[in-house]
Amino acid sequence: MSAKPIQTSMRDALGEALVKLGEEIPELVVVGADTSGSLKLSVFGSKFPQRFFNVGIAEQNMVGVAAGLALAGKKVVCGSYAVFMPGRAVDQIRNTIAYCRLDVKLVGSHGGVSVGPDGGSHQALEDIAIMRSIPNMNVVVPADGISTKKLFTQACRSVGPYYVRLARPSSPAVYTEGTELRVGRAEILRDGSDVAIIAVGLMVDKALRAAQSLREAGVSAMVVDSHTVKPLDAETILSAARTTGAVVTAEEHNVFGGVGSAVAELLVKTHPVKMEMVGVNDVFGESGETDELMAKYGLTEKHIFEAAMKMVKQK
Repeated sequence: MSAKPIQTSMRDALGEALVKLGEEIPELVVVGADTSGSLKLSVFGSKFPQRFFNVGIAEQNMVGVAAGLALAGKKVVCGSYAVFMPGRAVDQIRNTIAYCRLDVKLVGSHGGVSVGPDGGSHQALEDIAIMRSIPNMNVVVPADGISTKKLFTQACRSVGPYYVRLARPSSPAVYTEGTELRVGRAEILRDGSDVAIIAVGLMVDKALRAAQSLREAGVSAMVVDSHTVKPLDAETILSAARTTGAVVTAEEHNVFGGVGSAVAELLVKTHPVKMEMVGVNDVFGESGETDELMAKYGLTEKHIFEAAMKMVKQK
């Protein structure tokens, strides 16, 4: 029997990274909107109470405060649930943070239907689409706790606006602590010649499992973690498309405007291939347990497997 995979928490990783960054960067401040405990932003607040600000349930105000702190010379991290930020604060994000290229790192946690029982009102399925369409905004979607810590740390050490999207539940570790990751560079986690599966977030682990099932079915599947949705790693994705001639994207997000759209926009102009998108098919979520919701909305290893087999047969 294979060993049970190590579980990681993106939110715990965020809290750990913030404390370490706080020790390294004296001008780093954190702003929260009454979800600081859930996002683990309060871990930073406990360590650096004079550099932590909770503005209450007021996401638009939170972004405005973050902008003011950035203009005063601070490096700012602010976060809430993804459905509220960008959802409620997109005007402030667009016109104050991105338009002015301010040094603010925006964290949207609880993305996708994996939020579970909180239901459709709390399940962000359009946040990637919103944020990647805003000029000057970088968009990062880590796959596990380890990549969260590494990619978020890099984002904070750089200058300019970032959106980092996290999931609520713990998830299997995709990476090890020794893995070198870089914002802007997609990671090829598995080589293959028949089909390329390009995934982000919680879907990366499912893509790897689907690739193993495909191998057992005689199909060689490449798996790519395109954690940086913007700027997209065009070179790696184009190479994957040329090598395999078929692409499947997998994301816990609406199929409109997310990673699938970003990949399709690239390929249609440069190297069109057979392509299928695994994601939420333009509907709202609902209340339920994480696993049953992921299954209902087509976000499982089985759905990736079926999409890959379809693309291989159509080549």
